[in-house]
Amino acid sequence: MSINNFSVIQCVDLKMKELLRLAENVASSRATVLIQGESGTGKELIARYIHAKSNRSSKLFYAINCAAVPEGLLESELFGYEKGAFTGASARKIGKFELASESTFLLDEISEMPILLQAKLLRVIQEGEVERIGANRPVKVNVRIIATTNKNLRQLVECGQFREDLFYRLNVIPIDVPALRERPADISMLSQFFLDLSCEENNLIKKEFTESARKKILSWDWPGNVRELRNIIERSVLLSPSALIDENNIMLPKHTRSKSSGMHLLNPGMTVAEAERALIIKTLEFTKQNRTKAAGLLGISIRTLRNKITEYRKQEVIL
Repeated sequence: MSINNFSVIQCVDLKMKELLRLAENVASSRATVLIQGESGTGKELIARYIHAKSNRSSKLFYAINCAAVPEGLLESELFGYEKGAFTGASARKIGKFELASESTFLLDEISEMPILLQAKLLRVIQEGEVERIGANRPVKVNVRIIATTNKNLRQLVECGQFREDLFYRLNVIPIDVPALRERPADISMLSQFFLDLSCEENNLIKKEFTESARKKILSWDWPGNVRELRNIIERSVLLSPSALIDENNIMLPKHTRSKSSGMHLLNPGMTVAEAERALIIKTLEFTKQNRTKAAGLLGISIRTLRNKITEYRKQEVIL
């Protein structure tokens, strides 16, 4: 059993099965794919599934998180540079687009790409060429681009934060990944899959859920989606002293968020900015100031969260 067999994705939900059929049908084309969905739904897994089903599968899969790389370094990482292009450029550097030629390149969190680099990406898609920083001529590349985002790019286009022409170039094959709470059959199936996987990976005896444990798992709306489910199931496996995992071993966050809750932070008369600020502060408290976890739960990038924190500090809202 392996979760890293990217040619297979575990699901029983009909919407997910239809999504995978679409992904497989377009896998061998050169068409760009835009995968949208909440954080933790498995967008990168689907991108890797497309690569595994394509005629490029024998090549190395390339990926870069546009939010994780500092803005000043992202251009050189993507496009490369020539020796002497700037101070410190002591040798030629080949960018990720060139390295990924003849293969698949995932641009994760594409919404975080600066506008100026969006224009250069558009050229890669339209012309099939890249130009290293400091170069005199472009280099031809044959790269299949897949982009993922947990934001609504159409809304970002309307706000002027994302290029409209690039959006349409990326959105040739749109794939919208449903949240885990929208596919309860997959919650049950994946719970069992992660249970068996965790036992195997940790060399433990085979364990089983009690009925009360299964009910507790289904009662949670999994705001962190599949990623959160896997983490909590693995924790229950490691902390359960017996072969039976009961509801007490399913350690959900103390401030439970049932399927019917979620409005307790909101008060009539609050502005959207105030509601957003309250949610961010509460989420940081919930994760004990772990920004990576907070950003994942909020469905935003770490960079966006960092900017919000800086803004609130200026307002003396949080320290």
